Amino acid sequence: MASLLYMDAEIRPNRSLSERGFIILIAIVTVANCASAAVFLAMGATFVPIFLAIDVVAVAVAFLVSFRAARRVERVQVTSSEVRVIHETAKAAQLVWESPTAFTRVQVEREAERTVGVKLALSGREAEVAAALSPRERADFAKALERAIWRAKRERV
Repeated sequence: MASLLYMDAEIRPNRSLSERGFIILIAIVTVANCASAAVFLAMGATFVPIFLAIDVVAVAVAFLVSFRAARRVERVQVTSSEVRVIHETAKAAQLVWESPTAFTRVQVEREAERTVGVKLALSGREAEVAAALSPRERADFAKALERAIWRAKRERV
């Protein structure tokens, strides 16, 4: 029999730029660099356009790496018997934390009234969760996680 899920949170990084926005940005950077390259070529600086081309490639690669990282999902599950954290990509899922619910603690790190970190803790081990969230979202998530663990512990009693 499958355990009742008290929490099944899926945390995805926020993407501030859509694919269409990325194409527009790369087009603008390319046009600006081509215009600059033409000016430098007219002045006789033949190596500058090479560096401008490297600049466009570097910007494109940086955004593509960012988009790839944005597809990674962190799943936090709480049942009456265990707390699990799984990192999922399009190709695989990796279990990064598993602990008995009864002994798992939620540690919230605060700095200047902001939640800067949420960790699961058990017997000297720790695992950071919800790092992709904003400080306010992280604080809300920590409260929800603590509530879910508390409700799951109550089921066992």
